[in-house]
Amino acid sequence: MARIANYNRPKDTRRTLKQMLSYLGRHKWYMLVIALLVTISALASILGTYMLKPVINRFILPGDIPGLVKILLVMGALYLCGALSCYAYNQMMVHISQQVVSEIRSDLFVHTQRLPLTYFDAHTHGELMSRFTNDVDTISEALNSSFAMMIQSFITITGTLTMLLILSLKLSLIVMVFLALMILFIRFNGRRSKKYFVQQQKYLGSINGFVEEMVAGQKVEKVFNHEAQDYEEFCRRNEAFRAAATKALTYSGMTVPTIVSLSYINYALSACVGGLFALAGLTDLGTLASYLVYVRQSAMPLNQFTQQINFILAALSGAERIFDLMDEKPEEDGGTVTLCRVTRGADGALAECSEYTGMFAWKRPAADGGNELVPLRGDVRFHDVRFGYTPQKPVLDGISLYAKPGQKLAFVGSTGAGKTTIINLITRFYEIDAGSITYDGIDVRDIRKDDLRRSISMVIQDTHLFTGTIADNIRYGRLDAGDADVRAAARLANADSFIRRLPDGYDTMLESDGANLSQGQRQLIAIARAAIARPPVLILDEATSSVDTRTERLIERGMDALMEGRTVLVIAHRLSTVRNAQAIFVLEKGVIVERGDHDGLLSQKGRYYKLYTGQYILE
Repeated sequence: MARIANYNRPKDTRRTLKQMLSYLGRHKWYMLVIALLVTISALASILGTYMLKPVINRFILPGDIPGLVKILLVMGALYLCGALSCYAYNQMMVHISQQVVSEIRSDLFVHTQRLPLTYFDAHTHGELMSRFTNDVDTISEALNSSFAMMIQSFITITGTLTMLLILSLKLSLIVMVFLALMILFIRFNGRRSKKYFVQQQKYLGSINGFVEEMVAGQKVEKVFNHEAQDYEEFCRRNEAFRAAATKALTYSGMTVPTIVSLSYINYALSACVGGLFALAGLTDLGTLASYLVYVRQSAMPLNQFTQQINFILAALSGAERIFDLMDEKPEEDGGTVTLCRVTRGADGALAECSEYTGMFAWKRPAADGGNELVPLRGDVRFHDVRFGYTPQKPVLDGISLYAKPGQKLAFVGSTGAGKTTIINLITRFYEIDAGSITYDGIDVRDIRKDDLRRSISMVIQDTHLFTGTIADNIRYGRLDAGDADVRAAARLANADSFIRRLPDGYDTMLESDGANLSQGQRQLIAIARAAIARPPVLILDEATSSVDTRTERLIERGMDALMEGRTVLVIAHRLSTVRNAQAIFVLEKGVIVERGDHDGLLSQKGRYYKLYTGQYILE
């Protein structure tokens, strides 16, 4: 109960239960068999207890040994049947629960990949990870134990109360009173413990966040000598957590002992009164023995049933959060134009092919019902584009520009000017509010997003490397690339020399986002990853802003080789890296305030001149 007391109850239990049953419904025959086996197990226990009455009255008291042996064999067979049923449904439930959880996790992952970036902007990574970990684990635990246990507990409670009423209606009044007391105590204690478990979880999160900050900021803490103050703050949060946890565990720990004590009192009182009834001839010895066994086992299924309800509600609460995420609207894609591999015939005409030729074309639906092939060249144009992440705050205001195939364009400006936004719109991470963006004369909204993004490679400032070998990370740009292609891309990016010096070379394992490499080495691998994709359009988003000058020159040489013959869009923090661009756009508050080449902009002595001279003095 302590595990799940901190969960809020589902807001819409009926809807969540319906969605949960849709997953269980895929295995309905298994679930029916499990329910049948649970029923057999519960009934075997109930009927076995009832058989104490004829065993005592008909065989033990009269001294019928042969008959006693026979009925004991029958009881043994009955309990064996119940035990086998219990074993079978437990094994089946483990199999089904893990299968259902696997399906939920798989569907959740697939749907998460289809969500637009706006969803990830509004939700933290920890919040999303909690769906895959805490919420899925809660569902798994509930399915493993609670489903079968609830059925068994319900049948046991119902069957036990029914048998108590059948055996002795008068004695059952005592049991009913104590069961009512148990239910009232469980409800009261559950509310109290839940209150403090919520506080405990809150303070635990506070401690975890504080420790994470302190571990990540050790250098800052030591430089400013804040160890003593931070320790005092940790002690304050730790004490709040201790107080809440103590109260939570005190209340939750009272449940079982109190229920057990009440059941003992109930049993003792029932035994005393039942003994008086037997002496007075109001009941027989067999009935009393059977009755008292039912009394002993009446409290346990009630306590189990109450706890399983909490587990089920907790699981439904977790499932509701998962299904809410699954109900989020996926990224819209109305594109009909696709990207295909092509070859050029002797007559110069393009023809679609399956093998890699290094040539691509857009396959666009034609008016006659067929398809026409438009060569992929890398011609990107903005036509009076307007965009804002929120309607109240526009970021781009009437941007118009063009990048001809093979041109290098650079965007400079202060933070928040809209440079990265331009890149996000080309890749359709976000949809424009007005105007249009064309790619080889085709509106990007008509191109299927997967195909659009396959034609573009990006090298960004915050390089992300995946767990795996260096070769795997480079091959991430084109999964069907061979080892020779990987090495060729690394040589093009000026990464081959440092990779070969590593102990395991291209087979060196990277973990924790490539923490065993320097920032510059990670950038070179990112460039190699972009190079192996062989894209017609390359985007460089402040790819050298966080490295030293020497490493920057090495990275620039790799990028120069990569940029040859490609349309390149560069977002630059260091203006010295964009001097060879054919066109430089200076942005301020979502508007292009200056455009031209490096020499032309310097001669104007405007915004670019001020930015460049300031950068030059700092260098």
